[in-house]
Amino acid sequence: MKKRAGLAAAAILVTTGLAQAQSLEPFRYGTVATKGDAGFVYMGAEDGFDNSFGLDIDMQSFKGDSILLRGLLAGELDAYIGNPGGPMIAASKGADIKIIACPWPGLTYALFTKPEITSVDQLAGGTIGVSAPGSLPDLFSRAVVKSAGIPLDAVNFTVAGSDAERIAAVSADLITAAPSSSEFNAKAPELGLHMLVHARDVVPEYVRFCIMTRGDIVRDSPDYIASFLAAQLKGFSFALQNKEATLALSYDKAELPPEDEAPVMIYDEVVEFGAVDPEMTVDVEKLKWLSDLLGETGNMDAGFDPATMVDTSVLEDAKALLAAQ
Repeated sequence: MKKRAGLAAAAILVTTGLAQAQSLEPFRYGTVATKGDAGFVYMGAEDGFDNSFGLDIDMQSFKGDSILLRGLLAGELDAYIGNPGGPMIAASKGADIKIIACPWPGLTYALFTKPEITSVDQLAGGTIGVSAPGSLPDLFSRAVVKSAGIPLDAVNFTVAGSDAERIAAVSADLITAAPSSSEFNAKAPELGLHMLVHARDVVPEYVRFCIMTRGDIVRDSPDYIASFLAAQLKGFSFALQNKEATLALSYDKAELPPEDEAPVMIYDEVVEFGAVDPEMTVDVEKLKWLSDLLGETGNMDAGFDPATMVDTSVLEDAKALLAAQ
């Protein structure tokens, strides 16, 4: 079983003797590299959540969404939480991928630059550091540029690593701007940077995280997926209602020093703006907006209907499981 973390452990020791004694089924669950918001994402995999539904969820952290997608398609993951852009591109080309829940509809993301850049217009002719094509950093940056009416070919987009690596590149004047989780605003001043725009102000339709799995798993093992989603429902709900436990888990998983304010900043932002949805509702209209963006940016052929890759039947089953506890 996984290690319990500080305050989180005390808060979630709710398993019964029966749940502890039963044989737990492993579930391989992927996420992007841990940051200050890790408490929200990891809570549903902690003891007291996963094992109360007969699972032992193994959280696996990867550097970016594209690696998670490859792992899912290769059968190395059972599900992952990430941006739905890459899976949508894959589904438009025939991949059997399903969006089964969207726990983080609010995009807690921003574009960071040096203070002398005060408007998106000034990015014309500059370079924005992103991640792999079709990833959240790439699509978000292109959406910001488009929102300002700037032709995409007026800006250079270059792969520049993880959030932390991209931010460091801006600080070192290697690139003009970089997208990152908005929690980096806590460290921006000491790096000589500032937040140019926040996602909620320019692309409020952009969904941050959905949960994806393969269609064959949904068809062949619906109870398995429903149990997993029930643990996630329970975890996100608990995280929103228990700040100290969630912060303790964030600091532990991201291995952050106590003086780092990022976990506190992102928690407060999530709560203030309702960025996390404990019901994990899939908003198909927002996914259609993303599909249109992907068509406009040339990442995939226009006209793909994301509703064809949505399957919320297992989410409804998960809610029934949770209600029965």
